[in-house]
Order: sequence, then structure tokens, then C-alpha cells
Amino acid sequence: MNDAYRSIPKVDVVLKEPALAELPYAPELVKRAVKDALEKIREAIGSGEISRSPDASQVAAGVSGELVKVLETGLKEVINAAGVVVYTNLGRAPLADEAVDALVSAARGYSDLEFDLEKGSRGSRQNHIRPLTRSCFGAEDALVVNNNAAAVLLVLNTLARGKEVIVSRGELVEIGGSFRMPEVMSMSGAVMREVGATNKTRLSDYRSAITDNTGLIVKVHRSNFSIVGFTDEVEIRELSGLAREFGIPLYVDMGSGIPFDLSPYGIPDEWTIPGCLEFSDVLSFSGDKVLGGPQAGIILGKSGLIGQMAANPLHRAIRIDKLGIASLGATLRLLAKGRYHDIPVLRMIMEDITSVRARAEELKSLLNIEHAEIVPTRAVVGGGSAPTKSFPSYGLMITSPLAVAVHTRLRRGKPAVVARIEEDRLIFDMKAVDSSLIPVLAEKIREAFDHGF
Repeated sequence: MNDAYRSIPKVDVVLKEPALAELPYAPELVKRAVKDALEKIREAIGSGEISRSPDASQVAAGVSGELVKVLETGLKEVINAAGVVVYTNLGRAPLADEAVDALVSAARGYSDLEFDLEKGSRGSRQNHIRPLTRSCFGAEDALVVNNNAAAVLLVLNTLARGKEVIVSRGELVEIGGSFRMPEVMSMSGAVMREVGATNKTRLSDYRSAITDNTGLIVKVHRSNFSIVGFTDEVEIRELSGLAREFGIPLYVDMGSGIPFDLSPYGIPDEWTIPGCLEFSDVLSFSGDKVLGGPQAGIILGKSGLIGQMAANPLHRAIRIDKLGIASLGATLRLLAKGRYHDIPVLRMIMEDITSVRARAEELKSLLNIEHAEIVPTRAVVGGGSAPTKSFPSYGLMITSPLAVAVHTRLRRGKPAVVARIEEDRLIFDMKAVDSSLIPVLAEKIREAFDHGF
């Protein structure tokens, strides 16, 4: 055993190995990594896992590989050929050019984030986004935090801490990342009062649950699932009347935040921001879904209630940063000017189907292979928006027994490509593929199929 421990090379010896001496990292960081590696070797010897240490060159090679793996890993560009516009796992909404420019400008230097240039004194970061948000949606007041989950927490903690919150059993949702509404309510300090059944909730269920300790009535968008069949639920308009009758605020967590009616584009009967705002006292939604902006939680509603949230100490912990303010502001200005086609998500949803087919045809012509066929597809909004709706799209289908293996190669490429797999068919849906990326996509497909079709 002593011989085994003596076989462990010294730190200084390992550090002199070429594999580490040429690394472009801070010396202390490399030294710490070597010490950690040697400690693991010592533990492995002690447990009997190994009887002798690797030599200095082997240790150095292992440390070098691990450092490169950890330090050179970051976000990887992905071409989204899956037909999902707001693909949550791929980062949700791509930003408008104006939003990117605003973000870069804010990131590169100083700004008046919390400084009143007129008065020469401290200002509020909300002053740069609150009036614009309020005006853009026609709300009495607005507040912006760093994401909609935070917005939900802030609303509940401010308006219903220690009080009962009435919510339908059919709306106790879990969305991505194990975000469960009951757990958020508990964390906020509110007391959840479930009403109705999973598939049926009536107005009388809400009415019978109201007590002197009721602080809030909540209506939740089900996001990424739908209940069909023998069902019944209470519309926001009806709940609004009940809430006013008892003087209880109505809060609508609408999730994705569709800015206007998308029925003409194949997405009917979905909650819209104007529709929810008309009948609620407070509503919240995400900035990086259908709105097409950065990650943000946007809260709209009555000025008195919004003011209470702004004054809540929790607000500081979940405040939006300067990059979010800059890019969201740019996105909202485009929305206010009616420049919907300059916002990528809205452009994809609203574009004519012939444009999508043209992109599929361009991809096919660049590939110039017999096995490629243009096919009609159905794209979806994604991001928990319109879970039962899809709209027409086009894609390029390649049939091959290697489809699964090729898709794996595509995902590992730079940039990566995510498409659809249906048995032995690989489908590249062009709905969310920008024209500028088509030559790159064609190149990646050719590379992935380099062993034959």
C-alpha cells in the first residue's frame, strides 16, 4: 500500500508536463485541478480500486482534458428544424435584431440603469421599462421581473400571504423544470384552496369557497396540456364578476402571453393579453415566448396592486437586469409600432405558407439528392402555448435506414441540428429555419450523411 501511495507523482512534476504547461488558463486554476486529480487517485488507492497511480504524463493528460471539457463548454448554436417555434429546450424566442443591438449596447458600457440624469440622483430601473410596458398593453400599471415563475411568486406573496387562494383543481399544473403551482403557492406563504374536480369546475365551486380569509382568486393557463371530453370550466369573464362582487382580486397566470388574436394564422381560441387584461385585476406572462422577447416576467394590472408588489422586498431578489430591460424594451417598441414581422417568433407564426415551402425547396436544391422529398408538415407554437393547436408548414423528408444515426451526428455538429424522426424518415421542418441558415443546414446534412444514405 505504501508503495502505491509513493507512486503518486508530485504536483510540481505534473505541472511541468507539456500537456499542462501549454494550457491558456491561470496557473492557480491548473494547480488546483492537479491537486484535485491527485486526491482522487489517493482515494482510489485507499479504497483498493487501483494498486498504482498513473504516471505524471497520464495525470496531466487527464487534467488537461477535463479542464478543456469544463472551461470550453458553453451554449452551442442550434439550427431548429423541428417545427417548434418557441422551443423551450433550445432557448425559446430568438430575439429581433433591434433587441440584440440594444442588448449589446447595454452590455458594452455604462448606462443610466438606476441613475436619474436630470436630477443627478438615484433612479429606478423600472422607469426604463414600466411606462413602456404599461403603454404597450394599455394597462393601468406594470412591473417587470426576471421570469414568469418569479412573477407568480411575487403576486401570491404580495397579495395573499397568510390568506387563502382559490384555484381550480384542473389548473394545478406542472410545467417544465418541475415547476408545480401548489408548491409555488406554498412557498409564497399563501394557503391553497382547491375547488371543483380535475375535469369540471363551476362558478358555484368558487363561490362556495369564498371566506373572510380569501385573499385571491387565481385562474391558470394549463400551458402544455389540455383537458377534453366531459369537462367544464369557468371563463375569466365569469370569474371577474364573482371577484368584483366580493371585492377579491382576480389574478390570471396566462403563461405564454399571446399579444393579440392569432386566429387568422391557425391558432384560434387562445387567451390573449388584451382579453385577459380586460377582466383581471392582475395578470402575468413570459417575455420570451410568443411575445418574442428575452426572459422576463411581465405583470400588468391595477396600480394599487402593482404598487404593493413593487414595494415587496422580494421584488429586489427577482428584479430584471439591464440586458433584459434593454432587449425587452426594444421588442416592445417593435410591438407598439406594429412591426410584428421584425419579431422572429411572430414572423414565423404569421408568415405565408409559400415562404416556408420556398425555404424547403432551396434546401432540396442545395442538397441535390434523390432521397429528399418536400412534404407538408404541421408546426406548433411550443413553449406551453396553444398545446392542442398546430398550423401548416413544409419540410424536407429524407428516408434512410440510417435516420437515427444521422440525427445523432447532426445533434453533435457545430452548429447542431435538431430535426424530427419518424421511423426511418428524417424530416427537416423549415418553419423555424431562417433563410440565412439554409446553406449551413445543407452542409451539416451532407456531413452527417457522409457514410451514405
